[in-house]
Amino acid sequence: MSARQRLIRTAADLLVGSGVEAVTLRGIAKAAGVSHGAPLRHFSGRAELLSAVATLGFTQLLHRGTQLPDGTPRERVTAACHTYVDFAVTNPAMFELMFRRDLIDPEEPGLVAASSAVFDTFAELVRLDRAEADDDRLRPGTDPRLVAASLWAALHGLAQLWLWGGLAGASFAPSPESALAVTLDAYLG
Repeated sequence: MSARQRLIRTAADLLVGSGVEAVTLRGIAKAAGVSHGAPLRHFSGRAELLSAVATLGFTQLLHRGTQLPDGTPRERVTAACHTYVDFAVTNPAMFELMFRRDLIDPEEPGLVAASSAVFDTFAELVRLDRAEADDDRLRPGTDPRLVAASLWAALHGLAQLWLWGGLAGASFAPSPESALAVTLDAYLG
């Protein structure tokens, strides 16, 4: 493993163990057992290193998305939605970092490629489902990528509300699964 990869892996481990705010260049160097200046020999700064860690998160999410069970387009898009929410709930620190534009460089090419691959894979599942769907809830000609973006936003909001306690503390206290079921009924029917 290269020194660069070791720093990324150490940062990812520190992220999981201590949360986003604990992932500093000094903390990463200490956890990796290298000098305080070592991370700056491989990365231009914290944002570049955290972008590499976020890229790892998108790569993990993409891998989960490629492991969906066989089935109809509807079953596969439903499984992808469950996978997304499950990833967020089981990897809260990574999930947070992946979308913290204040901490990462959203223009970093590797990060752009990885996040785009996740969305493109999801959008293709939605496109296949919309092509098979026999309903008239959407205007003819509605771009499936817009439907995918809207559904992703709903999934993301659900996951964040759950992680931040917005839904967990609600008077009716739904589970992430029950809230997801309602979201999927609204989008997929």
